[in-house]
Amino acid sequence: MKLLPTELPGVVIVEPAVFADDRGWFMESWNQARFDAALQAMGQPAPRPFVQDNHSCSRAGVLRGLHYQLPPHAQGKLVRVVAGAAWDVAVDLRRGSPTFGRWAGAELSAANRRQLWIPEGFAHGFLALADDTHFLYKTTDVYAKDCERSLRWDDPALGIRWLLPAGMSAPLLAPKDAAAPLLAEADLPPA
Repeated sequence: MKLLPTELPGVVIVEPAVFADDRGWFMESWNQARFDAALQAMGQPAPRPFVQDNHSCSRAGVLRGLHYQLPPHAQGKLVRVVAGAAWDVAVDLRRGSPTFGRWAGAELSAANRRQLWIPEGFAHGFLALADDTHFLYKTTDVYAKDCERSLRWDDPALGIRWLLPAGMSAPLLAPKDAAAPLLAEADLPPA
């Protein structure tokens, strides 16, 4: 496993070691001891244990996010795509952080097998780039509706460059995501 830093301290791309031969391939998709050691080698804290796994399937052009949860149920997420492809984005919501309000993105796909680690204190969203995109993520806390919050995907203050599939002028959104507040109006985690 190799961790690659992004523009946001704490958010890292995880590249698994893949062993391939004429039969196919094998990779270790999760190993807590290796992950914790790799984060610590980068000067980052190990996450709380993962307590929930989620799986979604989306058609091309579906945008889910930008989501986060407030304490006491803040979530760190380890995300990956096992079929299709997605443009995955994290936004720093840590007040006082030098990167507050900035974003980092990475393409995750079944082909590149990359994962993205998004610690607590960040909003997360993704745009499906292909039909039948299967998105899996582990979380460090359970879903808690009363703590769930979101940010508007196209907030000009964030300036996220979404990679819309050819021929699309806008993503397909859930009503709650379409009605999400701008960063300046959002209920953010405490500093």
